[in-house]
This record gives sequence, C-alpha cells and structure tokens, in this order.
Amino acid sequence: MTSQKRFLTVPDVAETLNVTVRQVRALLHSGELRGIQVGGRGIWRIESSELEDYISRQYDRTAIAIAEEQFTHETR
Repeated sequence: MTSQKRFLTVPDVAETLNVTVRQVRALLHSGELRGIQVGGRGIWRIESSELEDYISRQYDRTAIAIAEEQFTHETR
C-alpha cells in the first residue's frame, strides 16, 4: 500500500495533468490552482487535495461548456 504525498511539486502536477511546468506555474500565478510558496526562491508546493479540487472544477467547467454548446446547436 502506497501513501499519497500531501504536497506535490510543480513537475509532479505537470506530469499528473500532462501539461508543461510553465502551464502549471501560470495556473498558480492566476490563482486557478492554489499552492503555497516555500523558501525564498519561489519554490511552489501544491497540496494533493487542491489538485483534486482543481480537476473537479475543470470537469464542472467542461460539462457546462458542453451543455452550452449543445444548447447553441439546438437553437440554430
């Protein structure tokens, strides 16, 4: 049984989301993905639960976008 780490690094999150480190940093700077800075050199850590919350919000956004797109197609 492996225990899940509480905090993830930016590269960990990038690998999980299959995006670049730069994209993860942009999400952090925009506030879309919550994280904390530790140390004095801009080192970020993202709590596993925050990543799961972000993913859940993205699923919700996607579902809304799909529903709106279907509604748009139905009214044409």
